[in-house]
Amino acid sequence: MNLTIENILLVGSLLLLVSIFAGKTSYKFGVPTLLLFLGIGMLAGSDGIGGIRFNDPQLAQFIGIVSLNFILFSGGLDTNWTAVKPILRQGILLSTLGVLLTAVSLGTFVWFVTDFTIYESLLLGSIVSSTDAAAVFSILRSKSLALKTNLRPTLELESGSNDPMAYVLTIAFLTLVINQDKSFASIVPLFLQQMILGGIAGIAFGMSSKYIINKIKLDFEGLYPVLVIALMFITFSATDFVGGNGFLAIYICAVYLGNQDLIHKKTILKMFDGLAWLMQIVLFLTLGLLVFPSQIIPYMGIGLLISVFLIIVARPIGVFISLMFFKMELKRRFYISWVGLRGAVPIVFATYPLLAGIDKANMIFNIVFFISVTSILIQGTTLSLVAKWLKVGLPETQKKLTTTDLLMAENPKAEMKELLITSDCSAVGKKIVELGFPKHAIIAMINRDDSYIIPNGLTKIEAQDTLIVLADNPKVFDDVYKTLKK
Repeated sequence: MNLTIENILLVGSLLLLVSIFAGKTSYKFGVPTLLLFLGIGMLAGSDGIGGIRFNDPQLAQFIGIVSLNFILFSGGLDTNWTAVKPILRQGILLSTLGVLLTAVSLGTFVWFVTDFTIYESLLLGSIVSSTDAAAVFSILRSKSLALKTNLRPTLELESGSNDPMAYVLTIAFLTLVINQDKSFASIVPLFLQQMILGGIAGIAFGMSSKYIINKIKLDFEGLYPVLVIALMFITFSATDFVGGNGFLAIYICAVYLGNQDLIHKKTILKMFDGLAWLMQIVLFLTLGLLVFPSQIIPYMGIGLLISVFLIIVARPIGVFISLMFFKMELKRRFYISWVGLRGAVPIVFATYPLLAGIDKANMIFNIVFFISVTSILIQGTTLSLVAKWLKVGLPETQKKLTTTDLLMAENPKAEMKELLITSDCSAVGKKIVELGFPKHAIIAMINRDDSYIIPNGLTKIEAQDTLIVLADNPKVFDDVYKTLKK
């Protein structure tokens, strides 16, 4: 069946509906949701029962880049700076040096076991060198894994911030494959330019975005998420236009915004959480449609060999060397090594060789697709089991609530207190967004003149208001008192 304007909405909505229902029951059988989305796309494709012919790498790449914008931005908004700060150096090294070591060690192995040139081998290694943000965020949060000693923020920070490094390496080695006369040293300026400009742009756009969101007065609450979407795409495209890394910029921008007081923050977070899930489904369905299962079969042997080496050797090399200067238990290092999930991002990056038209582009794409499926299937289904074996997991009852958990929960299990605002309180006359309220507490309602109002960031505190405050634990109220009195 060929996609036309008349049937694309029907087919798309049916695939989306099937994916949602399949994802709802998939974990009962231990199958990661994202793998179900990918499988449904393959079944609907030209080699499957759906017979949908889709062979447009350029469109798939465009959908992939747009989807990654939403996924990385949503992940950044949900990143708690308080939890990330103690492991910032480890996360940065894993997302830079770790990715480079993984790419080089895997590329060297591919060079030995295939007829690829060294640059083609390193290109393949670069494409699959980063952990996939969509897979890590989705699986860790869907399984509600409670992990010891900052493991979860380490894994989420790495997965959210290492795609830029893999992207730069992919573009750099693709350039060397196309232009054989260039030297390895020629890619160093590109790397520095991408990372430095991307980091600066992320911080700059984050600060300016906060100012715009809090200062602009829109008539409808629903327009604020739309405003943030516009700012997100401006951050990505403007950074890319000046030669920086757009993926790095939007992640840093989102981390900054997620840890600031924003107007209608709950609405923004909920909207982006839903959009991130939508984009994950669309992305995996699209990539499932793009692949031809019959073309993967000839590469299953070499694909399995490379995948096993990546999981057992290349990923641990990157992790252990990157973390060698930090005091960390061996079992934690092994677990970080195991959570090296590959997913949609490598497949998206594998479309770049296809569009460049290099000789082995089709072979690289099919091998990368097989590696991603193998990784999600083997590692994604065993995260809880390996955590239990290595004794790095905690009971779900001990899992700490993040700011987003509090904001997005309809009935959060938190401490609640009613606080009376007296006329001498310094909070009187201030907007909620200006209070600098503790991250682990929210003002759920305000009792004013015997009536209850649901506040937002623009709501001004008045004398004799009674604030109904929810907090993660009783100790947070000490910070709440200080905030209201200062």
